[in-house]
Amino acid sequence: PSRTFHGNNRLLTSQIASHYEAINQGQKEVPEYFNFASDVLDKWTQLEKDGRKPANPAFWWVNDKGEEVKWSFEEFGSLSKKTANVLSEACGLQRGDRIVAILPRVPEWWLLNVACMRAGIVFFPGTSQLTAKDIFYRLQASKAKCIVTNDTLAPAVESVLSGSQFLKSKLIVGQGSRDGWLNFKELL
Repeated sequence: PSRTFHGNNRLLTSQIASHYEAINQGQKEVPEYFNFASDVLDKWTQLEKDGRKPANPAFWWVNDKGEEVKWSFEEFGSLSKKTANVLSEACGLQRGDRIVAILPRVPEWWLLNVACMRAGIVFFPGTSQLTAKDIFYRLQASKAKCIVTNDTLAPAVESVLSGSQFLKSKLIVGQGSRDGWLNFKELL
């Protein structure tokens, strides 16, 4: 059984499970192309708009200070589209390009993840515990054209940038600015 919000006892969980079970049993064809952002997030947004699904949070984040970020499916979809535009336009990324994200699990991490799915950009997550040597290895091995991090981790990233031959853009998630970095929140 799944947990429901706002007192509604009927979620589409059973419909989704039966759809994928039908695929597993060969009763339905596996789609040639599947994109979570458009095939799930955008469809759930439309179901809410049509009144066929109750409005529930698509994303609900709470930090250790009790601060919350809560997005509906429509808000999450819209923000992920804007994020995909930031990656494509400001960062110059195209389908198949790679991005390394070294962030703690902040809301922007999920936005970047879904935006990459939406735009066909390959998302390489990295833990915020990586050392400069780890970061350099990941940049080289992935041939990433963009890196995303926060104010705290930017110095470790900057210490290895001179040896990174593929990197074209640097995106920072934070309040301040940093020389040579694009500010995600300002671009969004």
